[in-house]
Amino acid sequence: MRKVILSDWFSRIVDGLLPVFATVAALLVGAVMLLFLKVNPIEAYKALWEGAFGTSNALAETLVKATPLLLVGLGICISFRGDVINIGGEGQMIIGAILATWVGLTFTGLSGWLVIPLALLAGFLGGAVWGGIPGLLKAYFRVNEILSTVMMNAIAVQFMNFFLSGPMMDPSQAELASKIPQTARLLETFRLARWAPTRLHMGALIAVGLAILVYILLWRTTLGYRIRAVGQNPHASRYAGINVPRYVVVALLLSGAFAGLAGAIQVYGVNYRMITDGSSSGFTGSAGFNGIVAALFGQLHPIWSIPASILFGALLVGANSMQRVVQVPSAFVTALNGLVVVFVVSSEIWRRRRQKRRTAAVRQDEEASPPTDHETSHPVEVAT
Repeated sequence: MRKVILSDWFSRIVDGLLPVFATVAALLVGAVMLLFLKVNPIEAYKALWEGAFGTSNALAETLVKATPLLLVGLGICISFRGDVINIGGEGQMIIGAILATWVGLTFTGLSGWLVIPLALLAGFLGGAVWGGIPGLLKAYFRVNEILSTVMMNAIAVQFMNFFLSGPMMDPSQAELASKIPQTARLLETFRLARWAPTRLHMGALIAVGLAILVYILLWRTTLGYRIRAVGQNPHASRYAGINVPRYVVVALLLSGAFAGLAGAIQVYGVNYRMITDGSSSGFTGSAGFNGIVAALFGQLHPIWSIPASILFGALLVGANSMQRVVQVPSAFVTALNGLVVVFVVSSEIWRRRRQKRRTAAVRQDEEASPPTDHETSHPVEVAT
């Protein structure tokens, strides 16, 4: 029995380290690619490390990049725990940012301490609505949530291009007949506090605080228990009296809400306006997709998603520094990020398979074990 416990303990440690092994493997493949490009991998990865952590400003940039990844990742932790897959983080970020920006551009006569919370709430609710629509389609019409969330991304991009080139376009750009899709800048009093002279803003602390709250939600509340129960076994949950469709909607609604908040914080903490090149990544920087990988790297756990998001933020910032220092093409930076994504997602699939095999082995061991004395004892007949 002790041997079985030790084996299970070791397997769980291996499962926890699989994303780390996957990242190392991706970097090793990247090293081979660097050799083909006639670049020293040691120098390249040294530039990557220094670009991400070498100075206080570099560390601040890493945390700035990690903030939207963490917020999107928190939503992914909720939806994936409920066994619904949210690929719509990009669109949810955009809708949340549009509503938050509208608040800042409309209520200019109010003080910042009132407008900022109101704008963040608007972004939160906007993302919730955009995530809740696929949730309703999934729960009540059996529409595949992967397809619906991806399609909602495309719709959100068209909304963004319409508003930023029309009703919400910067008036000064309109007067110059410029076609740059962007809004006017927010007032200085509406901007999240920064740690000067870096770009690190209060949104990073908000994201960490929300990670703790999401952990409490998932593992210390009835709502979180029911979301996880539906994700583990919807049939058993329905038999236990849980309204399964309701919690499918709630899972995607909350997932979209955190992505929408990420979009609002990008506007109020980094850009101070909404601007794009016409694509979703022009505003989000692909945080809606990278946040999924950060959540998977963190084993879909809100607390572990914090270091996972910092790691991926470091890869994004450090890769750009590596491109400048060792003169690798930008395509390599994209390929390196893609390699990390593929390897980490693959490690998650492998981890789930290992868990299934481990569970099956435990069941077989229980069935093969001899019955205890209590199980073999016969009831004592009492003479009457």
